[in-house]
Amino acid sequence: MSEAQRQAAAAPDPESLEVVPGFQHDFLQGRVWDAASEEELREGLEKAFDYRGDVTITRRDGTAVEGYIFDRRTGATLAESCVRIIPQGSAARVAIPYSEIAGIVFSGRDAAAGKSWEAWVKKYWEKKAAGETNIELKPENLD
Repeated sequence: MSEAQRQAAAAPDPESLEVVPGFQHDFLQGRVWDAASEEELREGLEKAFDYRGDVTITRRDGTAVEGYIFDRRTGATLAESCVRIIPQGSAARVAIPYSEIAGIVFSGRDAAAGKSWEAWVKKYWEKKAAGETNIELKPENLD
C-alpha cells in the first residue's frame, strides 16, 4: 500500500464528521422587498445586512442607492434607525434613516450563496486522498 493510499484510508470521511449546522442563508438574489409596514421594513433591512452582495435601496423620494450594507443601527423609531451603505464605485459611507426607505432590491450577486464549511472540508480530503501536499484551497474569483 502506497503512502497516499494509507493516508486516504486513515482520513475521516467528511460525511461522518460531527458538524454543527451553520447559519442558513436565504436565497435573496434578485428579490424585491417592498416594505408595507414598519415590521416588514425592519425584517428586510436585517436580511439586507446579512446579505453578502449589493442591494439597491429606493428612498421615499424616488432616488435609489446601490451598494453594500456594512452596518445598521436600530432605534426605537424608524427615524432613529439607519442603515449604512458603501455605494457602488465610491469609498464614501452613506447613512440612510429607515424612515426614508420605501423598498429594497437584492440586486448584486450573493458571494456567500452555496458556500459552506462542509464543502471546503470535502474538497480538502479529496485533495489529501489524491496525495497532494501543501493543499491550499483558494476562494473563487468574484468577477
